[in-house]
Amino acid sequence: MATQFNTYTEGEAAPLRDRVMANPRPAAVWVGVAAVLFGLQGGAVVQFLVALIVDAASALPGVAVPAAVSALERVADAVPTLLSRETIPNRGYYDGSGYVGTFLGLSPDLAWLLRVTLIYAYSFAALAWVWIGYERYRTHYRIADWTPRDDVIDRFRGHKWGLFGVVVVAMFFVMVLFAPALSPTTTAANLEDPYGHEVTYWADGETQTVTVGQANLGSQSQGTPQENVGPMQYDDYGRIHPFGTLPSGKDLFTFIAHGSRISLIIGLVSVGLSVSIAVVLALMTAYYKGKIDLGAVLVSDAVMGMPQLLLLIMLSVILSGTWIGKIYSGAFVLALIFAGTGWPAMWRSFRGPALQVSNREWVDAAKSFGQTPGTIMRKHMLPYITGYVLVYGSMTLGGAIIAIAGLSFLGLGVNPPTPEWGRAVNAGQDYVTTASWHISLIPGILITLVVTGFNALGDGVRDAIDPESDAEDQGGASGRGGGA
Repeated sequence: MATQFNTYTEGEAAPLRDRVMANPRPAAVWVGVAAVLFGLQGGAVVQFLVALIVDAASALPGVAVPAAVSALERVADAVPTLLSRETIPNRGYYDGSGYVGTFLGLSPDLAWLLRVTLIYAYSFAALAWVWIGYERYRTHYRIADWTPRDDVIDRFRGHKWGLFGVVVVAMFFVMVLFAPALSPTTTAANLEDPYGHEVTYWADGETQTVTVGQANLGSQSQGTPQENVGPMQYDDYGRIHPFGTLPSGKDLFTFIAHGSRISLIIGLVSVGLSVSIAVVLALMTAYYKGKIDLGAVLVSDAVMGMPQLLLLIMLSVILSGTWIGKIYSGAFVLALIFAGTGWPAMWRSFRGPALQVSNREWVDAAKSFGQTPGTIMRKHMLPYITGYVLVYGSMTLGGAIIAIAGLSFLGLGVNPPTPEWGRAVNAGQDYVTTASWHISLIPGILITLVVTGFNALGDGVRDAIDPESDAEDQGGASGRGGGA
């Protein structure tokens, strides 16, 4: 530990900038490597963020996409990305002697597997480098030799179930971020405009060309061995399908990869809004108590008493023709409904810890020194319940994803043709016991795995923050959700 930073002036710690300037090498090396890592795949990150902006702008009522947004989209598309379908292509055809158009002449399945492997290897290397950055900060620039956060991190590092959740959640986020590069084809050709794109293939001793839409009609998975393209199989047009095809003949992996984006967007927006409302209410009711707390209890009881499914159906029908119902194909409406009906459970989870901290000595001391209620809630109460926010937020996000999939399965979720996992399960429900079992089973397994991953992550965070909860669980007590 660099002890020369223990004091800056009498009783005052040196600013982080001065500590870095006094020992710049560890920070400079880390920033340099981080810049290289971001530069390799920075284009994919920029394109993902710009795509969100363009989708939101295109849904505004009576307003065309601003020229600045369109220009931003073109700039984002021009940003180079190393691990992409263009640099490691898997689209090609067999010309009788070898593959043409694929990376290094590899077969399409090997080229696709190589690209996917490299993308996930890069992603986990980037995550590892983020962790190394924290270790460098703790070793070279942090003033304190120890903080309570160190014990939390050490406990989490030994929590195998929590680490499993980290791996699953990380793989899910990689799929969301790099969906275009991971997919064997594009959404434009696979979902949006199949008859506007062509595919070249080898047949009858010569190369032939057909539209993607026509090729899809010949690659349908409809339950019989003659009409089925399963996982890691080629169709009659030389296209590899890692997860097989849908009953429409479209590529299932591309559908799932891009559908993960919709699931995550709805989940993050709904959970983010729910957590924000619940945290603000928990702090206010714990600080002021009395009538404000009673009013929040009555409102939360009223909201929890409303039938969520009926409310969802009603609002979806009412708002479907409006501009807000068109944002992300109805996904934004779902997020608002989930947030509007989900905050009471969140608030009840945060209310207990907030009431506990509101009675602590340091809160009374802050009041006696004349600090404003907002400052007291933000500086002296909010940090205490942050751990509970992380626990319940991660668990609720997994629940939101499975709820979205369930609604889409029932035809109440995201509007077609936008891809969503529940719609894939719905499309294959008639073929579960046939040769086309993959249509429902694969997305069903992924939904279960992702939800389990988020729950495992929440369990790991809870046990790391409150180790007594793990001991009580092992003793037979039911899970308390972080001690609440």
